[in-house]
Amino acid sequence: MSIYNFTVLDSKQKPISLSEYKGKVLLIVNTATHCGYTPQYDDLEKLYEKHQEKGFEVLDFPCNQFGGQAPEGIEEYIGICQTKFHIKFKIFDKINVNGPSSHPLYDYLKQGTNIRWNFTKFLIDREGNLVKRYDSKDKPFEIESDILKLL
Repeated sequence: MSIYNFTVLDSKQKPISLSEYKGKVLLIVNTATHCGYTPQYDDLEKLYEKHQEKGFEVLDFPCNQFGGQAPEGIEEYIGICQTKFHIKFKIFDKINVNGPSSHPLYDYLKQGTNIRWNFTKFLIDREGNLVKRYDSKDKPFEIESDILKLL
């Protein structure tokens, strides 16, 4: 089992198999636009721009489960991210990461331990395996050395 076994919806409700990301190093993040951690978008984009040509991708999953901090519709959400943070990486459809309506991808990533807040990050190797989980407070550039080991 790897993340390649999962399908998610893009922002236009189109099913995307994560097997499309085979051979890439991924950072999967649940995000929100009205969170104290939202400024991490700046560094997530910088990391993406710095390492994208080496096979690094950020997969952004907006989530409104924590304090209602992602209340917008998905198109407005993307507009905010592109205007305020100049995001170029892929933003998927909103999902739930905890509870009975949790997306199966997140059920797999969590390994039984619920997500505590927005901007929890999961590092995935080129074979689709979970390498490490990072808390919201772990800033993107603090985990760059782990990303580089996989690139």
